[in-house]
Amino acid sequence: MTAQPAAPPALDPYDYDFHEDPYPTYAALRENAPLYRNDGLQFWALSRHADVVAAFRDADRFSSRDGVSLDPAASGPGADRTMSFLAMDEPRHGRMRKLVSAGFTPRRVAMLETRVREITTAHLRTVFDGGAFDFIEDLAGKVPMDVISELLGVPLSDRAELRRLADVVIHREEGVLDVPPAAGEAALTLVSYYLDLVAMRRRAPTDDLTSALLEVELDGERLTDDEVVGVLFLMVVAGNETTTKLLGHAWYWAWRFPEERAKPFSDPARVVSWVEETLRYDASTQILARTAAVDLEMYSTRIAAGDRVLLLLGSANRDPRVFPDPDRYDLDRDTAALISFGSGRHFCLGAALARLEARIVLDALVRQVADYDIDGAGARRSHSVNVRGFETLPTQVRLR
Repeated sequence: MTAQPAAPPALDPYDYDFHEDPYPTYAALRENAPLYRNDGLQFWALSRHADVVAAFRDADRFSSRDGVSLDPAASGPGADRTMSFLAMDEPRHGRMRKLVSAGFTPRRVAMLETRVREITTAHLRTVFDGGAFDFIEDLAGKVPMDVISELLGVPLSDRAELRRLADVVIHREEGVLDVPPAAGEAALTLVSYYLDLVAMRRRAPTDDLTSALLEVELDGERLTDDEVVGVLFLMVVAGNETTTKLLGHAWYWAWRFPEERAKPFSDPARVVSWVEETLRYDASTQILARTAAVDLEMYSTRIAAGDRVLLLLGSANRDPRVFPDPDRYDLDRDTAALISFGSGRHFCLGAALARLEARIVLDALVRQVADYDIDGAGARRSHSVNVRGFETLPTQVRLR
């Protein structure tokens, strides 16, 4: 009797249980349904590394025009208002990316290194005073927001509220298959705030990125105020949140695997591999959506033009075809093929800044902390369609 292939598990990006641990689902999909169909939520999903990379690099057929989220209210025409060039195809994407890149230069990122160290030192001084603190609330959430805020020119007094709003924007309620009203209201508040900031910089430019974006001109083209606001919104929601989640995952998984934790704590030069293996093992951005621009055929199956296709980055980074023993957290492995920042023309513009921040924060920690413990029962994960990470990580440290 011929054995029947195993039925693939249900993939529901809104499901809270899936958020807690998506990796068994990913493994089953890679083996049993590399092209998965969810008829209820009307999407396809690609889970193997080769397929995800190929889709990223085939931006003409796997379109970004409808945005990167499955949420109906955050996708379709107009998604670019909050997701900027993430929700654009050529030639608009190329124009926007060139203009933004002209303001957000590698030199500007490199110049931030000293300031990132100063921000990190200030926050560590505060959290170490008590010995016990929440790694997310008191450190991992504050450093990226301060860095992005200084880059954009946001006053210190406004940063806590902007971070709260960014958290609300990505949060999804259990059983609600769209953007919750609170998230929509938070997004509007953020857009309004950045419209005011852009208007102020238009009247009185400073040396921040907001002013630079307003001043950039390439081949006679400039960014409009609305386009600049879209970039600022993207940076505070996507850039800030994903870096916070990266730091939280590095702290959590090193705690779970003491042998791996010992490597950077005994040799700070290993912090770089700590960051890279964390990016692979538990990526902040787990899922990005695309739209089939034309009829496609994969695995002898037709994907109709206009269908939504989810690219499962979290699954691709655990594909055993590329990463041997992928469910092992191993700071000695080769992570060159990780795709946590995407690939192709939509490769994350903020990747260098995220890596810089993570490296500086973790380097400061290993030089000052002898050991630490996490209250696993008190750790709480966030709930998002695209982003995976912690909301709380209660921590106790023992200083050197």
